[in-house]
Amino acid sequence: MSEKRRDDAWTGGTSRPSGWEKVACRSAAEAVAMELTSPELARIIDLVAYPVRDDADRPAVIVRNSGGAVRLWLTETGQERHELLAGRDPVQNTDPLAFLPYPLECADPGPDNERNAYPEPARRLLSFFADPDRSPDVVVVHTPRHYFPERGGHRGEHGSLDVIQSRAPFLLSGAGVRPLGLVADHARTVDIAPTLLHLAGVPAEDHRDADGAALDGRARTDLAEAGVGRFVIGLLWDGAPSSDLLSLASAGELPAVARLLAAGTALTGGAVAEFPSVTLCNHTSALTGVGPGRHGILGNVFYDRVRDQQILANTETTWHRSAEWLRPGVSTVFEMLARAQPTARSACLDEPIDRGATTSTMQLVRAEGDDRGAGGLDGVLPAAEDSPYLTRLDHLEDRYYRWCTRVDDAGLIQILGLFADPATAPRLTWWSNIVTDAGHHAGGTRSEIAQDSLREADRRLGALLAHLDSLGVTDQVTFLLTADHGFEAADESVTGSWAPALAAACDRLGVSYRDEGPGFIYLTPR
Repeated sequence: MSEKRRDDAWTGGTSRPSGWEKVACRSAAEAVAMELTSPELARIIDLVAYPVRDDADRPAVIVRNSGGAVRLWLTETGQERHELLAGRDPVQNTDPLAFLPYPLECADPGPDNERNAYPEPARRLLSFFADPDRSPDVVVVHTPRHYFPERGGHRGEHGSLDVIQSRAPFLLSGAGVRPLGLVADHARTVDIAPTLLHLAGVPAEDHRDADGAALDGRARTDLAEAGVGRFVIGLLWDGAPSSDLLSLASAGELPAVARLLAAGTALTGGAVAEFPSVTLCNHTSALTGVGPGRHGILGNVFYDRVRDQQILANTETTWHRSAEWLRPGVSTVFEMLARAQPTARSACLDEPIDRGATTSTMQLVRAEGDDRGAGGLDGVLPAAEDSPYLTRLDHLEDRYYRWCTRVDDAGLIQILGLFADPATAPRLTWWSNIVTDAGHHAGGTRSEIAQDSLREADRRLGALLAHLDSLGVTDQVTFLLTADHGFEAADESVTGSWAPALAAACDRLGVSYRDEGPGFIYLTPR
């Protein structure tokens, strides 16, 4: 790139904030990042990040926005380091307990970058950029308030590096759990698989992938004893924001969750999602114990350079294919359980990351051999209008909410069937609920439909608890309740697109590009 081209890529025809240090572009990724962090785009672009090597040739990440730039890396002992390159560090606040207690979050919805927090940015971004064939060259992160329905956006959003969109619940209850109530602490999504294994009595030395490598997460042995419960049940309420869930439970709006909390422990900082804080990336991280750079499912949609193919992983027609995209050597929690306890049975309900489970919903989908995937079960799912857990019929006007209601009712039927006879019930059961995601997308956080979706999930949980009570086995069960990400409400007045700026920058640089997601920018020299 000529010196003139470098200068053009830096200025983008705009002025920078005073004191901004001019850094020469060393790559097209850097030039694109500079173009996309112009002040004119600051309302819709929070951060732009891209991978580099630091002065010691270690993997590093540069994070930029319109106010500054920082280089992030990890030391050999895993300590995060920030080297300020210009202006203000865009991810300076890394507090996982930011905006707690809950009224602070409610008082400052969609905070600007200067007030926001970004837990463990180096670790999460380094994992995201670690897959040479699937990681993009640049990632663009929306501001919390950005509303972009023309590209698939909703009134409620997630996907960011920020603390609220990344904060999923982490609640343990039942047999072997220390009843500590609310604890000012946090876990990580990658801690879920090793914690489930710990609860099932699998020793730490067996928390490894198929190649023998240790997991990225760690079991929360400080919160529960190993193997006390006869049964372990993992519950994932897709998109359920941690603070909203705990607040509603405390107010008596979620009696089943409140019952679990009364006999257990919830971390107020929840579980910090991997980046991006989207569904299939974090379902996979939760059930493998490793980050996206190892398991290979970077998001709901991404590009595979070797296959030269867009992978659209998070749809009714593709969920059952998730194992095809897992990287070699990656093990699911079900596979790790089977290696350690060959006779132990496991079940995986309404969850794509099911490989190794004794029985699963996706096995039924694959057995049908139907290219409609989970959509092929339409004829056997319960009618949404007949759901005894539904709050309001008009919520079903949202197509996604209607589908999720049917799926979650079917999941409840399945788990009740699995526990019809305790003698044959699985050692480990994972049950994914999705109506909570639909409710928060439809209305945004703290909207009526979002809170109703949490109430409906709670009613289904209550039905499960009542069934276990009737069998006399509730005190033999250890529960883990979590989610894949949090949520924030978009501001419908904050609209716009970075597409024109991206296209202009790439044209000037002489590179072709793909903007998957949107926000995953893959660059190719022309």
